[in-house]
Amino acid sequence: MTPPPDELRILSPTAILGYGFPESSFAAGLARDPHVIAVDAGSSDPGPYYLGAGVPFTDRAAVKRDLRLMLAAGRARDIPVIVGTAGGCGARPHLDWTLAIVREIAAEEGLSFRLAVIPADIDPETLLAAQRDGRLVPLPPGPEASADDVRAATHLVAQMGPEPLIEALARGADVIVAGRAYDPAVFAALPLMRGFDAGLAVHLGKILECAAIAAVPGSGGDCMLGTLRRDHFLVEPMAPERRCTVVSVAAHTLYEKSDPYRLPGPGGVLDLTATTFVQEDARTVRVAGSRMMRGPYTLKIEGAALAGFRTVSIAGVRDPSFIAQIDSILDAVRARVAENFSRTLSPDDYRLLFRLYGRDGVMGASEPLRATATPHEIGLVVEAVAATQEIADTIVSFARSSLLHWGYPGRVSTAGNLAFPYSPSDLQAGEVFRFAVYHLLTGIDDPGALFPVRFEEIGAPAVAEVVR
Repeated sequence: MTPPPDELRILSPTAILGYGFPESSFAAGLARDPHVIAVDAGSSDPGPYYLGAGVPFTDRAAVKRDLRLMLAAGRARDIPVIVGTAGGCGARPHLDWTLAIVREIAAEEGLSFRLAVIPADIDPETLLAAQRDGRLVPLPPGPEASADDVRAATHLVAQMGPEPLIEALARGADVIVAGRAYDPAVFAALPLMRGFDAGLAVHLGKILECAAIAAVPGSGGDCMLGTLRRDHFLVEPMAPERRCTVVSVAAHTLYEKSDPYRLPGPGGVLDLTATTFVQEDARTVRVAGSRMMRGPYTLKIEGAALAGFRTVSIAGVRDPSFIAQIDSILDAVRARVAENFSRTLSPDDYRLLFRLYGRDGVMGASEPLRATATPHEIGLVVEAVAATQEIADTIVSFARSSLLHWGYPGRVSTAGNLAFPYSPSDLQAGEVFRFAVYHLLTGIDDPGALFPVRFEEIGAPAVAEVVR
């Protein structure tokens, strides 16, 4: 086996494609002669709606701006550009949306390149068979997988590891646009193909996926350069006003982890028990000792299903008597709504929720300061989720009007209890989705089998496709 080169440089322009980055930072990164430009384009953090609805959570113009700079730089330097979790969620509509932007930019800029496309959609029948065989297992503390949930999902994706990306690179891809992908995979693919240590490559990818968030001051819209060597890697922000510190990089290593020392992923566990962080210079941190512990290959599966329709109403409350009694008032309004519609709606037909911002709107019952002081005002969000938009409208309308004129001990004004910032006061939020499938698929023999790689020759006189 040919030994890896002494050094490989990876430029991560932004935390998520479409979040933007300063052109000056990007130019500074390009001046360091990177071997690859890679970006993670999505996340499950915004919740299940975008996967279920098949729409991106990033703006098209913003994504096109970022991609234009990245594609032009990659082609000018003849280095690959890799995009993972295209369109935010990585299902077929998100992938197609991103590919349309790529082709549009290529036509406008006169770019020619070999494009690899890697879908991540998984057939429901494949998952149903796995569920019957006990190979679709929960991610704690989630529930057991059910066949009904698999069938209900509008889109199902598997989170690919680096192997399909490596295949695309090995077959000459200049640009890769991939569906749902393990976040570090787009950064680790080229290093793994060139023989670098897997533990260091994946750990570096874990940091680069969020770009300059691991710097001080942190930013999701700025560039980070990773330099991978045989026994360590370096991370450095490209904006001169930012710096990486031991604390900022070590803290980001804990990001999205339930265990501070072990990070499971496709094909194994990243073991950080022997990892060291050293300040290399004022703006750069050296990381060493990270190890990849190989194990059974598993794939995370994500699927979203329609849960109903949402209507919301937002109001402000400032009467101290109302605020002091707000829990009993809300309980009474819930009971009033249920009684009023008892002949036509059962409790299973809708959910009525109240969120109290200024008291516990963020953490709910887990808020540790909930009872320490009475707030002088509360932002109240009234929300209903129901099987139809009409039912959700009805529940919110009745709950809002009941609250507005509810009588309570100590009430002074009869004009109304709530202040509304908007007219109309009730806002239709449309479809609501839930994560119906958020499980692990076990028993994977071929990490690339579910992720076929196809090619297009962009900007060439003829289009050629190669399907694996």
